[in-house]
Amino acid sequence: MIPSTLVYPSAIFSILIFIFGLLWGSFFNVCIFRLPLEKSVIWGRSSCPKCHALIPWFCNIPVISFVLLRGRCRNCKASISIQYPLIELITGFLFFGLYSYYGLSKECLFALVFCSILLVVSVIDLKHQIIPDEISLPGIIVGFLLSIWLGKISWMDSLLGTLLGGGSFLLVAWGYEKLAKREGLGGGDIKLLAMIGAWLGIQSLLIVIIVSSLVGSLIGIGAMIICKKDFKAAIPFGPFLALGALAYLFWGNELTTVLFPPLVP
Repeated sequence: MIPSTLVYPSAIFSILIFIFGLLWGSFFNVCIFRLPLEKSVIWGRSSCPKCHALIPWFCNIPVISFVLLRGRCRNCKASISIQYPLIELITGFLFFGLYSYYGLSKECLFALVFCSILLVVSVIDLKHQIIPDEISLPGIIVGFLLSIWLGKISWMDSLLGTLLGGGSFLLVAWGYEKLAKREGLGGGDIKLLAMIGAWLGIQSLLIVIIVSSLVGSLIGIGAMIICKKDFKAAIPFGPFLALGALAYLFWGNELTTVLFPPLVP
């Protein structure tokens, strides 16, 4: 039997981690809204996108303010997107889940930063079909440094992951554009895969590409059938790359064993 003196502090800390995630989720909403508009995510108070009235701190409490205001602006009564509390809750559960999985460790910090970046990138790409350089380019440097600090891959694996990840997609994008006479992969996808390679290493790229391509194809074809669009319709690929990266982060060894048995030591 686990002593209650150990259970209660752990439960309290888990709740604090969840609340901490809610707060970061609120900041992620700022990034998702401002980065596509090329606005600073640090300077400037939040305001209503409709009436532009400044939002006081007590109306900016994650999830709670949305519920109390019934999803409407306090000043002009315009509706507030459900995205805001949803991203906050997703981030809260993400932080709680990663803490439960890794415990208080440097692996947890690595996963928190990586998954948070992927979350912000995915939502921006879904809404605007762009992946801001302000995320992917610094993300390459941060991933390179943190992956070395974590010690699971070497600096060479991280560097090669960056170069081969970005280079392979650049080659595919160039070839597709030459053959189809139109753009296939965007520059944001190229930089995102380079960033993923920096975080997870060169050995992750095959799994990430296979998983993202398979899931992206299935969902893309289904969406085209439902929405009655042709195969020339633009579909954001960033969320699928993020999904592939998450699959490798948590089940990389298992996926490698199934797909590429000769590569398993």
